[in-house]
Amino acid sequence: MTTTTPPLTTPAPLPTPTHTPTAGRHPATLTHAEGAFLRDGRPHRVLSGSLHYFRVHPEQWEDRLRRVAALGLNTVDTYVPWNFHERAPGDARFDGWRDLDRFVRLAQRTELDVIVRPGPYICAEWDNGGLPAWLTGTPGMRPRTSYPPFLEAVGRWFDQLIPRIAALQARHGGPVVAVQIENEYGSYGDDQAYVRWVRDALTDRGITELLYTADGPTPLMQDGGTVPGELAAATFGSRPEEAAALLRSRRPDEPFLCAEFWNGWFDHWGEKHHVRSAANAAESVADIIGAGGSVSLYMAHGGTNFGLWSGANHDGDRLQPTVTSYDSDAPIAEHGALTPKFHALREKLTAPGGPAANRPLPPDPPLLAPRTLPVTRGAALLDALRRAGAPVHAPTPLSFEELGQSSGLVLYTAHPLLPPGTHALTVTGLHDRAQVFADGVPVAVLDQETSSCTVSGTGARIRLELLVENQGRINYGPLLGQGKGILGGVRVDRRLVHGWTMHRLPLDEWTPGDIARAPSLAAPGGAATADGTTGFATARLTLDEPADTFLALPGFGKGFLWVNGSLLGRYWEVGPQRTLYLPHPFLHAGRNTLTVLELEHFGDGVVLCDRPDLGPAEEFVETFD
Repeated sequence: MTTTTPPLTTPAPLPTPTHTPTAGRHPATLTHAEGAFLRDGRPHRVLSGSLHYFRVHPEQWEDRLRRVAALGLNTVDTYVPWNFHERAPGDARFDGWRDLDRFVRLAQRTELDVIVRPGPYICAEWDNGGLPAWLTGTPGMRPRTSYPPFLEAVGRWFDQLIPRIAALQARHGGPVVAVQIENEYGSYGDDQAYVRWVRDALTDRGITELLYTADGPTPLMQDGGTVPGELAAATFGSRPEEAAALLRSRRPDEPFLCAEFWNGWFDHWGEKHHVRSAANAAESVADIIGAGGSVSLYMAHGGTNFGLWSGANHDGDRLQPTVTSYDSDAPIAEHGALTPKFHALREKLTAPGGPAANRPLPPDPPLLAPRTLPVTRGAALLDALRRAGAPVHAPTPLSFEELGQSSGLVLYTAHPLLPPGTHALTVTGLHDRAQVFADGVPVAVLDQETSSCTVSGTGARIRLELLVENQGRINYGPLLGQGKGILGGVRVDRRLVHGWTMHRLPLDEWTPGDIARAPSLAAPGGAATADGTTGFATARLTLDEPADTFLALPGFGKGFLWVNGSLLGRYWEVGPQRTLYLPHPFLHAGRNTLTVLELEHFGDGVVLCDRPDLGPAEEFVETFD
């Protein structure tokens, strides 16, 4: 990837805003007066739920939207992840899984209004908060500020995206009634010129419906993220009366809108599965409605972080990568089942005798019968990965960004001369996790907190290999946009190791043909790791008719799973997630092939389960920090 270093000079002043205040825009469908929402001039309460088209297989969009409507909601909202649509600069895609227009039209067919949240930053526990790695990896880039090179890139993206959303607005016969300005900016910064620029970028490209901001319910967050003249909303999971009081003290003429009500929460690898009781969530929703408020459930249906799209957090001491499931303990489960929380919330959201109360409840989706599939081991780990990616040579280790790679793995190889004895091996700037091998033998696993180990020398050169995994780009907070790979250098004792070969392994860019060939990538007569317990394996699943299922990998350690060439996601024995959701559209009648890339140790088989196992649970506790 070729990048140009932006000038490190004081940014030029922003152009004088040409924005016309809300009152001067074309009349919006959703308006407000005297602290209440109006839709086409009539009193209205927004009852919304988040459902992300990018986390649900397109063949299941309509089913999930119908379940959202059956919950008693009149609106659905979705983010738009920039990096999902524009994986390479200048190549914005809106087809297939990225067909935002189709998703919005399906919502309209389901009699739902739509709220769109185009960012450009979305958080959403999504890789890099939705910002493309090719953008944040540009040297000197300053995301989410009024830095001109960042605004220029956002402007080019918005030129592609926003007219599509504008054409779907209610004034043009579509279902879009509101558009969010940026996303929880008050939790990040205080560049007011930037937030106003985003607002103007929306209106200049045709957005005339209601605009709003969404920030946490604290003075600091509301100060940083709101825009004069545009509706200010709050995001929270408890104490709605406090949030309502704060908003009304600042904007007494505006309606109270909880733009994200956290009725559940997401999970990190190595922690517990977060849950929230149905009764507690329903009580808080009733309190919001009782306070005259409108609400959007985050999430109504969470879906799945398919592929390598799950992001990560950082708690100040360690990276916290997000799991593959985005079930989020939502009222509509990851596979579409209606949970006890669904029924508890529906009771609060539906008016007796109203149209929502009479909507039929869809049955839970059918599931495959449980069974165990034996696995056939193929090429061993290092042998296969050395042959899977074309080599790139450099005197020092290159980062993922320098290699033009967003996600996946990079295999770093060097041949240092080591005197007899043990030596300290130190990796500087490791992001995120490295398996260290000496002459093909596993030595240690390093991460950002544990970046050193020992290696043995005999007076000869060794084959030193570091298999580095990007475990998800940080999606929230000041470390947004951090690079991946080896960002510093590798030392043996005090001496830097030079002369590196990198094999790029962008697993989520591999084609079905690449996946089909991967298990046979071993060199003729070659063995990879000394114990032969890692590498590729396959399993076969023969079906008369596809249906959903959940896959468990007992005995396996850490790795990636493809189904018929499509990357389902990561698995990891540290949990909490123990099963991967496999939607039926990934399958077909006849023989299906499951391919596993195991990094640590093989199990004996892949188990089909008829229920999810997201691990030991703990009650979600809301914090603002």
